Amino acid sequence: MGLFAEIAGAVVAVEGLKKLDPGAGLLTEGLAALAGYKGAEALEEHLEKKPETDPSQPA
Repeated sequence: MGLFAEIAGAVVAVEGLKKLDPGAGLLTEGLAALAGYKGAEALEEHLEKKPETDPSQPA
């Protein structure tokens, strides 16, 4: 998904901020967009990682 997921994360974060604080300024919205973008990026990286060991094998 890549860039689409990260942009979607930014949009969702800004819309959530607007629901919580309708009077939020441009700087606050920008910070929310950045946090949403980076959060979606981190989540996508975490989900793409494959386990290094097979959980069905005994240790």
